[in-house]
Amino acid sequence: MSPLAFARRLAFALVAAAALAPAAKAADAVDPAADLKAFQAYFHAAFPKVPPADFVNGPYSMNADMRKQWQDIEQFPPYDFAVENGKALFAKPFKDGKTFADCFPDKGVGIRQHYPQFDAKTGEVVTLEYAVNQCLAAHGEKPFNYLKDDMAAVTAYMAFTSRGKIFDIKVPDDPRAKEAYVRGERAFYARRGQLNFSCSTCHLQNAGKRIRAEVLAPALGIMAAMPIYRSTWGGMGTVTRRFATCFSQVRATPLKPGGRTYRDLEYFLTYMGNGLPVAGPGARP
Repeated sequence: MSPLAFARRLAFALVAAAALAPAAKAADAVDPAADLKAFQAYFHAAFPKVPPADFVNGPYSMNADMRKQWQDIEQFPPYDFAVENGKALFAKPFKDGKTFADCFPDKGVGIRQHYPQFDAKTGEVVTLEYAVNQCLAAHGEKPFNYLKDDMAAVTAYMAFTSRGKIFDIKVPDDPRAKEAYVRGERAFYARRGQLNFSCSTCHLQNAGKRIRAEVLAPALGIMAAMPIYRSTWGGMGTVTRRFATCFSQVRATPLKPGGRTYRDLEYFLTYMGNGLPVAGPGARP
């Protein structure tokens, strides 16, 4: 890319980011559909050669060399063991004889595209990870670690059964749902840590650029491939682990796993990917 082209792209990114970043607003002024349109339009304009559905492949959608390596890796996916382990855990009876299938619609198969969702009874966002631990608690079982291991395996299996299904996250006309959406939006744009970075710093303004050897993934579709196997982790990780890692990388203190901020952030980001297909579990550098 020429210096002039780079300067133009950077200027475009900064202007668009300023336009996308939310001002303080009340729940009754929230328009998630308009936000989604602007968010996706930004990425389509910034990366006109990337087919819309291909954004779910993260950095592999915008770097030919990485894409070739990824396609080779996908011949023997490093997450296969997690899918198989998750399938076994999903079918394993709890102490009361029930299984995970008893906690979810359609027995938990092919439903990843509906999470996160707003629960009108509790007034909170329920992510897939949160729902898994709710299920365990309801049947007298110990909760899973939100970051990896059994949680990553079960959600990997549930994502695998949903591959290709289209994300359709709802923000109902409920002030509490809109407040959760706004909290997630603010969490995405809020600067934090010693580096004073936000999620948008890397995954919106600088998406597709390199930090050392790593190509920064676009925020559009970033939730679609979760959970993921990361080479830097040497194993599987959940959405929560990805958020915690990002916080640590900007030298901020990671938040409570399963807490409201992470759930609301996932709600916002997944909603921004509405219309894209489930691609999880995935593999990343």
